[in-house]
Amino acid sequence: MRTILIILVIGLMGCCTSKKAPQSQLAGQTDSVAQYIPGPPALVYKTRGDYYHLVPVLLSDNKKQIISFPHPKDLIRGPGYTLPDSLSNGYLLDNRGIGANVAFLSLTYEEYANLQEVPTADQLYEKILDRDPLTELCNCGLRTSFSDPVRQINELIEKSELQAKCKRVK
Repeated sequence: MRTILIILVIGLMGCCTSKKAPQSQLAGQTDSVAQYIPGPPALVYKTRGDYYHLVPVLLSDNKKQIISFPHPKDLIRGPGYTLPDSLSNGYLLDNRGIGANVAFLSLTYEEYANLQEVPTADQLYEKILDRDPLTELCNCGLRTSFSDPVRQINELIEKSELQAKCKRVK
């Protein structure tokens, strides 16, 4: 028993020790290490119609079923709603979590947020207004990469750099 305890203590000490970086690394010559920082993407899009006040849902690839939709209370942010941010030239900045398979319901954010019960996916599917609303969708990377997303993305749009700096999804 004593041998097992000693082995465990030695093993734990080995796990918890760290090496000091050589002086050359401390002087600014470090190898960069990729870090994953989770967060929402900055999705910029245009639609075929004015769906600004309408609730988005996500459809399956074949567009025959809703695979994701918000709880009515998820649409409320402070005194308002999680509407997209309006950008230059008719672009919108997503605040809900849309994607290439987004569809818009015939319900406004206010109507949906005031629902007393969470609807089912089948009930919502019947309320889809447009199953293919996007004319353009760009992923501009992590939203946290921007200190002021609306201002900075507007600058990209106004300089005609959106397509060059962001990945076109649709």
